[in-house]
Amino acid sequence: VQLQASGGGSVQAGGSLRLSCVDSRRTFNNNGVGWFRQAPGKEREFVAAIQWNGAATIYADSVKGRFIISRDNTKNTVYLQMNSLNVEDTAVYRCAAARTSYGSRSVDAYRYWGKGTLVTVSS
Repeated sequence: VQLQASGGGSVQAGGSLRLSCVDSRRTFNNNGVGWFRQAPGKEREFVAAIQWNGAATIYADSVKGRFIISRDNTKNTVYLQMNSLNVEDTAVYRCAAARTSYGSRSVDAYRYWGKGTLVTVSS
């Protein structure tokens, strides 16, 4: 598994962005995948996760109802659609492939981590 996140950028509050996480080795279709973020001076925090087949998803309370995680295994890609962005969403976002087929809120559940993509939301 080799992950690469993309799609970050600068957006005004209320706007939207869609992040993508691609597995260039095309091997993570059987893994759960999660998104995490880390803002300057803050701890890394869980954002969302998805089961290997997309049948189940988990969200942090802070993004529930605004963010949507999905995956297209034919493209070896997991997406994070982020709507109604606010300044508190500013962070580096990273995707990770789980050790199992299921997503998790726990960092320890993930084995492979991609490099991050920066999301900046301005007021």
